[in-house]
Amino acid sequence: MLGNRRTQLNESSLNDSKTARLSSDSNIALGFRGYRLDSIEAPTSYGHSGPGYRMRTARVMSLTPELVAMCEREEPEPEPEEGWTPLSDRDYSDLAVRLSNDCVDGDLWLFAYGSLIWKPEFEIADRLRAAAFGWHRSFCLELPTWRGTPEQPGLMMALERGGRCDGFLFKVAGNDCKNTIERLLRREVWDQESVYTTRWIKTLTERGPIRALSFWVGPVGEGVALRQPLERVAWILARACGYAGSCAEYLYNTVFHLENFGIHDSKLWRLQQLVAKEIRLLHQQHGAAHPSSRRTVMD
Repeated sequence: MLGNRRTQLNESSLNDSKTARLSSDSNIALGFRGYRLDSIEAPTSYGHSGPGYRMRTARVMSLTPELVAMCEREEPEPEPEEGWTPLSDRDYSDLAVRLSNDCVDGDLWLFAYGSLIWKPEFEIADRLRAAAFGWHRSFCLELPTWRGTPEQPGLMMALERGGRCDGFLFKVAGNDCKNTIERLLRREVWDQESVYTTRWIKTLTERGPIRALSFWVGPVGEGVALRQPLERVAWILARACGYAGSCAEYLYNTVFHLENFGIHDSKLWRLQQLVAKEIRLLHQQHGAAHPSSRRTVMD
């Protein structure tokens, strides 16, 4: 299973999701070769907004902040797990140089499909609704730390092969691709064994195909659980919690922001329904702890 190399994954907090606001800038409808790309409106958390964004009618999530709070509990940060090769400062720099040299015409586009959508942590010069064909969101990265424990590992999201993933392309402002890539690598990747999951993929937009960099694309091997039934994933997400928070919190943030930004992922929507149901059943069986108590719920 994956060890502390996952601890640098950086997501938005639950409080960020509660206070997300939407701007009122102008909107446009996007389309590409008969494939409709619904426009959405940019959140003010980006620091600026622009065309190409429109808020869609909100669906009511089954997974609520109150249910998420029931999954939270205090967990200690474990010691680093052996078996992984940490990236050095030189490694990060060299990898950033190599990737920046692959930028077409000096432009760096990043494909965001999860937390990067609402917490990019870099200045955005342009953004487009995009689709990555041949990939789909999947809770397939096993976490014995961060949002899980060795006793109850969690799951984090990556891009798994097959299907289609709707997300956004962000164009990095300025010409300093290298430093931006290095900053993102330090946020997303911790060890040599995971470097291969940072790769260039082809996406489709209203402007045609655009090659973009993305993270955690096509992981395989140790610590990766592919093609799990949604019911099994829901069972795990309803129970797993680590020193960084619960898996239910991450799922809530992901679905909440995707919906608010105009992207409906039917599998994730079904998953949040299953997780909500699992949390209710779990607390009915063992007695509902007060959300603020953060006590461990045992199976």
